[in-house]
Amino acid sequence: MLVGTEVKSLREGKSDIGDAYAAPRGGELHLLNAYIPEYGAATRFNHEPRRPRKLLLHRREMERLSGAVARKGVTLVPLAIYFNERGRAKVELGLARGKQLQDKRAADKDRTWQRDKARIMREER
Repeated sequence: MLVGTEVKSLREGKSDIGDAYAAPRGGELHLLNAYIPEYGAATRFNHEPRRPRKLLLHRREMERLSGAVARKGVTLVPLAIYFNERGRAKVELGLARGKQLQDKRAADKDRTWQRDKARIMREER
């Protein structure tokens, strides 16, 4: 559920969902830590940029997603915010699982190799 100044700020293309996630709170899903900056042309009726926003979902959809978060240890991550053909703001959600220890080691190994390879290529020139 968005207030008017949030929608106007989103229409200007100003938002950041890089650190955002969705979590169940009191039987509802809320989008947390999403940054929608204050609308510049608004007066004292502006919104708080990082307030929790209630997600409007069908009951079965909400139960399925909150159940997955509770059982499997996954996180609901917003992938995109867009406007549909009726002009309503929508949030595309995805289920994300954290990296395991061996995945982190492999990523670190690849990162180190890419850095060493770049250094070797610079030295050869």
